[in-house]
Amino acid sequence: MIIAANFKTNMTRAQTAEYYTKVSGFITEKGISSEAMIFPPATAFNTFEGVLTVGAQNAFAVENGAYTGEIGLEQLDEFGIKTILVGHSERRHILGESQELIIEKFNYYKEKGFTIVYCIGEPIEVREEGNEALMNYLDDQFEGIDLEYEKLIIAYEPVWAIGTGVTPSEDDVELIHTALRQKTSRPLLYGGSVKTANAKELLALNNVDGALIGSGALNAEDFCTILSIAENITNNREGK
Repeated sequence: MIIAANFKTNMTRAQTAEYYTKVSGFITEKGISSEAMIFPPATAFNTFEGVLTVGAQNAFAVENGAYTGEIGLEQLDEFGIKTILVGHSERRHILGESQELIIEKFNYYKEKGFTIVYCIGEPIEVREEGNEALMNYLDDQFEGIDLEYEKLIIAYEPVWAIGTGVTPSEDDVELIHTALRQKTSRPLLYGGSVKTANAKELLALNNVDGALIGSGALNAEDFCTILSIAENITNNREGK
C-alpha cells in the first residue's frame, strides 16, 4: 500500500523534521512494507535521512526563472525531491489552475522522471447528479494525462469530503475505484477525511491501494497508526 500525508499550509521546518524522525524510525522498527510519503510545505524541505519519501505539494513546470512565488526543478533538486502532487482540488478550485496548466506540469515532471501523485475529485453538485455525471467529470480531469505512466499514482478525493469529516459510503468509494481501475493499472489512493477511525474500513476496500491524508495525518502518531492498519490489511491479503 501507499500511505501519504499532505501537510498543506501546516507544519514548520522544525515540526516537519520531528515528524520525519518519528515516522521514519517507526517504519524501520516495525518493518512496515507500505510506501510512506509526506508532502510538507516548501519552507520545510530539508535533506532528510530515512525511509520516508518527501514530496512537493506543488512546483511550476520550469527549472528556474521569473515566476514570483513559485518553485521549480532547481529548488526540488537541491533537496533530492523526486515526488510531486499534481492537480489537487485546492489548486484547481481555490487557486484557479486550469486543466491546461495541470497537463503542462504533469508532462514536465513526467519528463524529469518524477513520481506523480495525480489528484482527481468532484464537487458536491456533480456528485448529486449521479454516477454517470461523476465519471464524466473525472474523465475530463484525465484529459492529457498519461494514465499508464510507470511512476503515476492516482488519488481520488471527492472535493466535498476534504477536511469536512464526511466521507462517501464504502460502497460508493469501492464503486468509483473499481471504475477507475478500468482506466488504469496504476495505484489508486483514496483521500477525503481519512483518519484513524475509518482507515481500516476504507483501506480494506477493493481497488483501494492506499490513502492520501490531510488533517488526519498531521499528528505523527496518527500517521503511524494508519501505517500499522495498512500493514495488517496487506498481511491479511497475503495470508501472513
